[in-house]
Amino acid sequence: MKKHLIILLLLIFYNQLFAQTNWERFRKESCPIKTWVLLHPFKAKKALLISKEAIKITDSIAETNLLDKDGSGGQVDAFRHAYWMAKLHQEIGRNAARNLGKAHERDNYKSFKKGHFEDGTYPDYASKKMDLYNNKIGLTFSVKNDTRSNVGLIYKIINAIKKGDLKVIKKDTKGNYLTCNNEQISIQELNKWKNKKCLVYSNYKHYLLQN
Repeated sequence: MKKHLIILLLLIFYNQLFAQTNWERFRKESCPIKTWVLLHPFKAKKALLISKEAIKITDSIAETNLLDKDGSGGQVDAFRHAYWMAKLHQEIGRNAARNLGKAHERDNYKSFKKGHFEDGTYPDYASKKMDLYNNKIGLTFSVKNDTRSNVGLIYKIINAIKKGDLKVIKKDTKGNYLTCNNEQISIQELNKWKNKKCLVYSNYKHYLLQN
């Protein structure tokens, strides 16, 4: 009886919580994201706002010449993940931020199995490795309750990307995916979860353009 009462109270609590935020959005999320939200109910709304902010700022960066304009495996993609993690670290703490990032990547595998796109392409293992790496680096760009300005954080991440501190997926100057041996990857290969995409440091295009 006590167990059932506790479950009922939890259901009422979460229903009230998400009625105040975005219940419809929550219902559409994958199981890994839902689990994270249920384990971090008081941080979920703040995380949602930060996620929206990260997308908005990344879209603005993509319109400039600060990075390579590539939001799918390129520098802009790396920026989005690093900025997202840095801001989450500031607002909800390192562990909660890291776990949300991992939940998002588990969600990507489920999206691949269902044939769903992410940022215009199929999610895959190389993208997952890239995102997890950049998430990890992004966590180092801030601390809990960091008071630095967003502008300072943005340029710190941009400079790190230009130095090669983050990872991107190797492409030629036309945007075709390349293996680590500089061979163009076929469409059939790209449709696999584990394909021949090659992770490289985020400043590799600087050297590519020089050669």
